Amino acid sequence: MTNAPDLSLETDAFATGAKNVCGIDEAGRGPWAGPVVAAAVILDTAWLPHGINDSKKLTERARDELAAAIHTHAQVGVGLATVEEIDRLNIRAATFLAMARAVAALPALPDMALIDGRDTPDVGCPARAVIKGDGRSLSIAAASIIAKTTRDAMMVAMDADFPGYGFARHKGYGTKAHRAALEKLGITPHHRKSFAPIALLHR
Repeated sequence: MTNAPDLSLETDAFATGAKNVCGIDEAGRGPWAGPVVAAAVILDTAWLPHGINDSKKLTERARDELAAAIHTHAQVGVGLATVEEIDRLNIRAATFLAMARAVAALPALPDMALIDGRDTPDVGCPARAVIKGDGRSLSIAAASIIAKTTRDAMMVAMDADFPGYGFARHKGYGTKAHRAALEKLGITPHHRKSFAPIALLHR
């Protein structure tokens, strides 16, 4: 039987006195192009959309439907770091910046943040790192859905502005088709020049 995320970690935080607990996750650390996007979500535990899970385990349609429900019934903050910030800071620091911006975009500062991964960056409130958190915490899983759908929509819009690169399909990740497009068309302002494959073409 496959384990699904639940509210165990949130309940632990509530037991320590936290009233508002947010989950934080990001999308876009690995791609060659586009921003890194983070989301912070405070779920209404009395109304939980059915089917919330790690965004990577969901179909595109399920992600889109859940994202709409989460936006309607939960508190959601989204933050991003631009390609320029990724190149200037490095992807790790830029990801932490996006996470802090996501928390700052919430209607109110949470009492506790559950962050997917090994790190606890400064997000403006007490935080706990949760390894593989998008498969353990419903709040983090919800954040993974928001981050993924938000970034995917940005990459689809980018595809319209820069046809020929396939951004709508590969979302900026380093696919064979993406590499072929780069060799044919060159880099765009949306490509991360600090990433090795892009740096080689940018010389």
